[in-house]
Amino acid sequence: MRIDQQRYRQVLESLLAAGGVDLAQAESVADNLTWCDMAGRRNHGIERLPILLKRVRAGAIKCPCDPQISRLASAIARIDADSGFGHHAAKLGMDLACELAAETGIGAVGVHNSNFFGAGAYYVQLAADRGMIGLATSNSFIKVAAHGGLKPVLGTNPLAFSAPRADGRSIIIDMSTAAMAGSSVREAIAKGKMLEPGLAIDASGAPILDPMLATAGTLLSAAGAKGFGLAILVELLSAVLTGAGVAGEVASMYADLDRPGNNGHFLLAIDIARWMPPEYFHRRVEALAVALTTPPGSQDVRLPGDARWEEISRSRREGILIEDHVLAQIELLAGNLGVTLDWR
Repeated sequence: MRIDQQRYRQVLESLLAAGGVDLAQAESVADNLTWCDMAGRRNHGIERLPILLKRVRAGAIKCPCDPQISRLASAIARIDADSGFGHHAAKLGMDLACELAAETGIGAVGVHNSNFFGAGAYYVQLAADRGMIGLATSNSFIKVAAHGGLKPVLGTNPLAFSAPRADGRSIIIDMSTAAMAGSSVREAIAKGKMLEPGLAIDASGAPILDPMLATAGTLLSAAGAKGFGLAILVELLSAVLTGAGVAGEVASMYADLDRPGNNGHFLLAIDIARWMPPEYFHRRVEALAVALTTPPGSQDVRLPGDARWEEISRSRREGILIEDHVLAQIELLAGNLGVTLDWR
């Protein structure tokens, strides 16, 4: 089923309001989830709404919240998110990072006392929309072993980066530093797909292939020691530097309903115009794109983000796709909240 973008957003706002979310945070969350579903990042879209509102009801996500901004230097700031939505705090952080970058050429904002923030791609695209390079990181509940270890010590710790292009699209790199994200495990369970070796292990180090068992197991780092190193980078920027919870101090989104996430985020924006004329930057990006995608035998090569932009274009033309099992969950949620849905 595909739904008109405006109607989709209205449904989200109605459900968030009925679930007790204040207007400021509801707007941030609705923008974020709508963009993710438009871009085909459905594991970070409307299907997250039931657990998010469950955390609101339990008090783990504070509504309303009162984020506090501390300007630390001309290009640096920190936000105390007051245990509100990570989606809201990280948007405030990237908006502020872009404002600082417009003033000084670069802006860096750390966020602490926050919650799960969803897909990093959304935040770096906020920077790209302003003609800036964006970087976003966040730490998360521990699920991933150290390289060579057996027990979880770090989260899936996502890393996202964007660079704007002349046509309004951007190159978007958005990745978990684990071999697979926790949302991918849940997707495999929903679709009845087995896991490949090298993604998750049990307590003895043996590969886990059944995704139902992966939730009690441990995920592995992406690309071995390299992914482990990137996960540490994300933890240092998002948590150690910002004052957020480190490693095991971060709460589980699904299991720890009695306490806020204690997540941290790091948002960075670079004003391209301080380095060179934007038109010149765009020409250089396109030259790189040609070099990457046109050598002999590379007809199937696409740049990071291309698939997202294709789905965004289709969503604008035909409506945002919502899968049947997600539709059933949202209609059940709406019934529990006393909201009548009209998807037409």
